[in-house]
Amino acid sequence: MTELGGGVSNTQGGVTMTDSKYLLEMNGIVKEFPGVKALDGVTIKVRPGTVHALMGENGAGKSTLMKSLFGIYKPDAGEIILDGEKVEINNSKDALNYGVSMIHQELHPVPHRNVMENIWLGRFPMKGFGPFKIVDHRRMLEDTKKLFEDLEMDIDPKELVGNLSVSKIQSLEIAKAVSFNSKIIVMDEPTSSLTGNEVEALFKIINELRSRGVSMIYISHKMEEILRISDDVTIMRDGKLIGTWPAAELTTDLIIQRMVGRDLSQRFPDRTNVPGGVLMKVEGLTSPLPKSFKDVSFELRKGEVLGLGGLVGAQRTELIEALFGLRAVESGEVSIHGKKVKIKSPIDAKKHKMALLTEERRVTGIFPVLSIHENAMIANIDRYETPFKLLNERKAKEEVARSVEKLRVKTPSVREKIKNLSGGNQQKVLLARWLLTEPDILLLDEPTRGIDVGAKFEIYSIINDLASQGKSIIMISSEMPELLGMSDRIMVMSEGRLTGIVEGKGATEEEIMRLAANH
Repeated sequence: MTELGGGVSNTQGGVTMTDSKYLLEMNGIVKEFPGVKALDGVTIKVRPGTVHALMGENGAGKSTLMKSLFGIYKPDAGEIILDGEKVEINNSKDALNYGVSMIHQELHPVPHRNVMENIWLGRFPMKGFGPFKIVDHRRMLEDTKKLFEDLEMDIDPKELVGNLSVSKIQSLEIAKAVSFNSKIIVMDEPTSSLTGNEVEALFKIINELRSRGVSMIYISHKMEEILRISDDVTIMRDGKLIGTWPAAELTTDLIIQRMVGRDLSQRFPDRTNVPGGVLMKVEGLTSPLPKSFKDVSFELRKGEVLGLGGLVGAQRTELIEALFGLRAVESGEVSIHGKKVKIKSPIDAKKHKMALLTEERRVTGIFPVLSIHENAMIANIDRYETPFKLLNERKAKEEVARSVEKLRVKTPSVREKIKNLSGGNQQKVLLARWLLTEPDILLLDEPTRGIDVGAKFEIYSIINDLASQGKSIIMISSEMPELLGMSDRIMVMSEGRLTGIVEGKGATEEEIMRLAANH
């Protein structure tokens, strides 16, 4: 096993210089937050024209390291060397000026502006002279079309971003990063919301950028992607550097072992649940929207994990949001415990002991400026009211602390702001929130999206335990191994239509994909 070494450095005229072996060096980076040392002397060195994968469990410090490169955080110690010159990056503008751009894991576009305005925000092309300059919309449109044409992306530059799917917004962010003509592009989970075809398109873009000498730092939890697209792989654990290796010398098992510090012999827990009788029955559920779900019928059994598969645009999210009262229904019936129910709002859904874990935890899940305690109790706040409409803080604190401890949330305190947690721990807090409501039916939309392999196993174990306790679960997943490894049955949708339900045991990826592409 060959570990990549460092370049030779020297000092000329007060400026630190290195040999041309590396385009970027981050040496001995330290970053501390209250109660936690997020980065402990981490070093990463990136060669020109390469894809350098950065891997580690949630909380390993990957995103913190990249935010230190992009000027979002100021390192407490260490140095950054770009093109042989020591630089100081105080903010994102500095980073962009030095040729570093970043695609963030959590998407934050301006939803009420169109696509081209989002891409060129802060650098609109102008026309006119002196104080009479105005935005040149024609040139902006032409530049956006040319950018999308080069990247082979099918997005309308004039479309409002708020109308785009998550995968389209992800593609837009990739295009925006490329538009800066950067020497280094950081990609933090760039494929988390992309379809198979969109991933292939992204890899084509990456290969083209690599051929131009652009370096990319690629963060992903998808092992197959890492081994396929990367030249070098750096692995971190608990804020420390474990090492850097050529990707060609690594295997999935070796990466996992170095990430978690132990062998992970199985990806999914042993199944202990035994599905029983029908708990919920859905008949002919139809959306009033023309391009949404139509005539969907299925049964959910007690203690069952019902997987929900399909490609982007299959209307899976729309279906479970309708079940939870977040979307209108034109026709169809829902029965729970054999009785027909009307669910027109999340309040109705909660009364019928339903819970929904949404796909975009940062956008529709967490309250980032609130504490773990407040995030966990908020769906159950009426339970903690006294007869005088005051909050029984003691009862809430005890129940939240018990739930957070049971789900093994890694945090110094439940008073910690949830935004400071890793993605996997944020997801556990959201699960704790809904488990405090004591639901019978859990609707989980991509519950392990953007979560590392170790945290995934913990989420899988929680789901398995809940099913063993008789809870019924509908789990949307775009990861085929997850659907096959966790589901008792798999329901597949295509273009808003239910195309089939197969038994999880013995099902194959080919069978699922055939049903997913039916329409």
